[in-house]
Amino acid sequence: MSEVKKEHELAGALLIDPNMSLIDAIYARHSVRGYLNKEVPQEVLDRIFEIAQQSPSNCNVQPWKVYVASSELKDRLSKQMVENTAAGVTPNPDYPYRGNFENEYRVRQVECAVALYSKMGIGRDDKEGRMRAVLRNFEFFDAPYIAFIGMHPSFGTTVAIDVGMFAQSLMLTMVAFGLHSCPMGTMRNYPDMVREAFEIEDGTKILFGISFGYEDPAVVANETRTTRDDISTNIVFRSE
Repeated sequence: MSEVKKEHELAGALLIDPNMSLIDAIYARHSVRGYLNKEVPQEVLDRIFEIAQQSPSNCNVQPWKVYVASSELKDRLSKQMVENTAAGVTPNPDYPYRGNFENEYRVRQVECAVALYSKMGIGRDDKEGRMRAVLRNFEFFDAPYIAFIGMHPSFGTTVAIDVGMFAQSLMLTMVAFGLHSCPMGTMRNYPDMVREAFEIEDGTKILFGISFGYEDPAVVANETRTTRDDISTNIVFRSE
């Protein structure tokens, strides 16, 4: 069966648009922090991950490892992570986070936080509200699925970039199939829980997570939008 025919058959069954362009998907993608309690048909999940699997990687090693939790397992992991976070249990990430943003990067970080917290009605001094917002991460924003993304520690920075390209392909493909997602660095906080849940014994370390499902338009946090700078801020063209 041709790839186009596969997409059109799924579209007929699920009322999706198989002809969405890559450009449309890029502009439509946004981080969603509230989902409908609605399962995704397994054939759609299979197709989404099959497409994302086409992502490029150094020497075609395909280094990404993906562990998708749903239903009871997802709920159990969420409960454990919420309890740990609320109790102040120190995270033990496999790959330490080095997000010390300065100068214009700090400005963008603050603007993003202000945009989100304003939609959520959380003031700067609202400590309880901020804690609720933190815990929402570990509730996976009520998403029906949480994907934990990892790789073997023998790979270095170059191969971690490959994992990032896979994640981008995955999230854009989800948009084309009517789903949305949220990449989540907080999912690296308690990797031992993930390894235990999925019986991971090959040394894989967890990099981050992606919650995903059908967007709930009633959740005000989903109205949050951030801006992008003009390309001159990041891109340099030179011919001599």
